[in-house]
Amino acid sequence: MKEHFTHEINHLKDMVEQLAREVESSLKRALQAVDSLDCDSAHAVIDGDYAIDCNEIKIEEECLKILALYQPVATDLRTVITLLKVNNEIERVGDLAVNIARRVLHMAPRVEEVKDKFDFSSMADSARGMLRSSLMAMNDSNTLLAFETIRKDSVVDDFNRENVRKAEEMIARYPNQGGYYLNCVGISRVLERVADIATNICEDVIYLETGKIVRHSRDL
Repeated sequence: MKEHFTHEINHLKDMVEQLAREVESSLKRALQAVDSLDCDSAHAVIDGDYAIDCNEIKIEEECLKILALYQPVATDLRTVITLLKVNNEIERVGDLAVNIARRVLHMAPRVEEVKDKFDFSSMADSARGMLRSSLMAMNDSNTLLAFETIRKDSVVDDFNRENVRKAEEMIARYPNQGGYYLNCVGISRVLERVADIATNICEDVIYLETGKIVRHSRDL
């Protein structure tokens, strides 16, 4: 029975890892679309979200099947519950990539009028780096990496605050370009949310490996 359960868990982990790769690719493409304001890439991100949603549902169904069939307890139960939660978090990143892509479609038609374009490269690198590290922590059961990743969240928060400040300044200076800058604020907040999701995944990893709930802790 244990051998079958272990096989099912390994298969489940493979499914989650594949979904993570798909979502990372979608987010990367959405951010590339921001840099170039490429509507074709933005549409590709939007169109690809259905497959991500379908795979998220398959993983959820697999988790529920394992819970019903094996009725795991203790560490085994934590493993299934954690994978179920992480699956949901990863799918939400896919939704955020779509949010970015839709903003690109709004921004692209009038970009030639914009005097001072936003550069999201540093913030995007930080947020994507956190997401990648959180997934590595999950795959490697690495609580040290999870804690290190959580501590980086404040860096992305700082980027977001600076972007909001800059957008307010630009809107006051160029009110006719307000739509562009409001969408930039939206993208900045999405990237902040990606970092928050990476933090959530790391907290789930820590719970899985130690049994400790750290999401309300201030001493990390």
